[in-house]
Amino acid sequence: MFPEFTAGRDEMVSGEGRIRPHWRGLMGAVGSLDRPALAERVERLSRAMQEEGPGSVLPGARAGWRLDPLPLPLDSAEFEALSRGVAQRARLLDAVLSDLYGRQELLSEGLLPAPLVLGSPDFLRPMRGAAPQSWLKLYAADLVRGADGAWRVLQDRTGRASGLGQALENRRLLSSAMPEAFRTAAPLSLSPFFELWQEALARLAPGGRVEPAIALLSPGIGDPHWYEHVVLSRELNCALVEAGDLSVRNGELFLKTLAGLQRLDVLLSRLDAHAIDPLDQPEADTGRGVPGLLDALRHGALACVNRPGASLGEMPALATFLDGLAPRLIGEALELRSLPTSLLAPGDPAPRLPDGASAWLFRPGEDGRAMERRHRDPARREAAVALPALPMAPSLEEGTLTPAPLILRVFAVQDGERWHCFPGGIARLVGPGAPLTGRLPGAGWCKDVWVPPDPSEAIIGPAALVSPPLPIRRTPGAIPSRVADNLFWLGRYVERLDRGARLMRASIARIRRGGLLPREMVELSVLAHCLNEATLVGREAKPSTGSLSPLADALQRQAAPAMRHLQDRIGQLVESVRDRLTADMHATFTQTLRAAEAALDTAPPDLPELGRALVPSLRFANAVAGMAAENMVRGGAHLFLELGRRIERGQAIASEIATALDGPPQRIEAGLRLVLELCDSAITYRSRYLNVLQPAPALDLVLADPSNPRGLAFQLAGVASALGEVSTERDDMAAQEAGRLLALAQGITPRLLDAADQSREAAELPPLLRHVASEIGVLSDMVTRRYFALLPAPHAVGVDTGGDALVLGA
Repeated sequence: MFPEFTAGRDEMVSGEGRIRPHWRGLMGAVGSLDRPALAERVERLSRAMQEEGPGSVLPGARAGWRLDPLPLPLDSAEFEALSRGVAQRARLLDAVLSDLYGRQELLSEGLLPAPLVLGSPDFLRPMRGAAPQSWLKLYAADLVRGADGAWRVLQDRTGRASGLGQALENRRLLSSAMPEAFRTAAPLSLSPFFELWQEALARLAPGGRVEPAIALLSPGIGDPHWYEHVVLSRELNCALVEAGDLSVRNGELFLKTLAGLQRLDVLLSRLDAHAIDPLDQPEADTGRGVPGLLDALRHGALACVNRPGASLGEMPALATFLDGLAPRLIGEALELRSLPTSLLAPGDPAPRLPDGASAWLFRPGEDGRAMERRHRDPARREAAVALPALPMAPSLEEGTLTPAPLILRVFAVQDGERWHCFPGGIARLVGPGAPLTGRLPGAGWCKDVWVPPDPSEAIIGPAALVSPPLPIRRTPGAIPSRVADNLFWLGRYVERLDRGARLMRASIARIRRGGLLPREMVELSVLAHCLNEATLVGREAKPSTGSLSPLADALQRQAAPAMRHLQDRIGQLVESVRDRLTADMHATFTQTLRAAEAALDTAPPDLPELGRALVPSLRFANAVAGMAAENMVRGGAHLFLELGRRIERGQAIASEIATALDGPPQRIEAGLRLVLELCDSAITYRSRYLNVLQPAPALDLVLADPSNPRGLAFQLAGVASALGEVSTERDDMAAQEAGRLLALAQGITPRLLDAADQSREAAELPPLLRHVASEIGVLSDMVTRRYFALLPAPHAVGVDTGGDALVLGA
């Protein structure tokens, strides 16, 4: 911790050296484990954090926050008093915000300085005079123990109040890592709180809609709290969306889905209020916000938690006025008070440190987002916070108990009538140089907070929602266009990884044999050409009878890094669609992808080891295919994942077969053998035709047989079927194009059978197959244009261009 801070109260041990009553059950469980067992629990939790928790966000990326295996228990009576104080403080801050964005009586009466409020960067002017609604529905407070032993507020969190998803995930991970502690200490369950919150969000819908649509607005995968957004959206059963998924039409907010626009009623925003609407905020990033969103809020067409501008309640200087405002606004004296805070004008000397305080914390008086400092800036108006010695609690590192200073964050939500405190929280352990205020660190060190049940009280959950019977819905297009886009490209990149691994393994196997026959040299030349088309090696990597080293070197220097790049891109796409994957699916994807990454990262610089290092990549591709087939409902998510895979594989098959057949008829047999190998169809061919290799049956298997999952016809049939399901139009152009290409592929078999010389006829197929590959690319563009970019289909107009119509919008 900071060197000027001193150790405060010991949360576990009393002044008489005895373990406090609410710690005894927990420490009894810990004491029953010897040091190796404790070290094993630490390792178990660390592994769970990496494989299942925040560390699994992006394969290969740094883990998220650290979780101490030893939770922080709170006394139930103390927590009950704390809950009352938190609820009261939330009511007060809501009243302050309602006045400052409404009638502004506090300013006109001089109870708050107008320059302080109106000059704050957190004062969102476009929300002034908005439709009268409660400003706070979610509140958090960062607490430390004051010199008198009572909890005091270090900072109010009225903006985004992050951390609830993190607290929920902490509890889940800790329950599996420390089951002994749960059996003896038995903290209150968190589920009733989230059920109550979900019901409270539904009640916020304008007009009292029976089936309100709720969404969590996230900045996206690049945000350090993305993992928490995924957890929260699942627990609250709401859609996880980004700004690009939303559109304001006629003053209402809509989600852009494949099936059209879906109205949204309630928004749980995790977006910075200063970037939420580029129309009302000139400084906002137009790529992050939703144009017109503030207008929908101002007119009451949308409910937002919390309302943009609510972060004004985090203004550090406000703490100096709350005690005086409480009787005026809520008719009560404030129970949960702030740490002693002094508002200093520019040039004012730093005041004398109060008794019981260990250091001053200086913060810009009107800007709650700015970082704190340890020394004064005489040119600025500042809020000087008198910090007491931080409370201490034992942490468990490498099987040893070590004291650590902490800051407690507690949460509360409003259900429309009263505030409810979250039965737990987050205890953030403060390391050297760590900030004490501001947004919850994405990679901090924390504890789960436990509140023991009060045996005298009955456990009462939220009342069941009464609603009319829901209509049956089976809409494959009811997913955001961005999600469908990410799933589509996830499928394509998985197939590229699979194709690259197969081409590289086939090449390595031939290079290792050495002394290749002419037929094998032809095969290797074809493989090198295919690797070049897959952008894995350059054109110079062409083998010759005299030397195979150009291709061998290129496989290690170019192809292997290119495969790692594909793996990284897949990892990002997996995380971007995490809310569409079950826990088992996500774990399977990330763990098999990690194994594939590690295999390439640690492979020694020689071809045999590189060949072995490609096996996990093939296993990953198979895992994706298997989980998609068995774990995904045949709806929009599955359709677009499959669509991406089928388009990518179909294009690759057509291109590779064209390259393999591109030669004189007398060498067609070598091409056919390679085609069967690359399409993983050699065993099926032998079972059907023994060892007799002829063009018509071989190419029928890989081009025209709709039952071969590695054949072209299978891919085109899958594309046509998927497009037919997701489209609402009978004459969908993309589906019709897929059907036309399928007929073209299946027409190759009778063409070969009718030919006098099948080898010569097969040698004339490459132009046709390259045309099919090119048309599959056009088909992909059609899908992107219609479902992801949401643009109308290009159309021709009657302009004479020498025989061709002029196409607009292409």
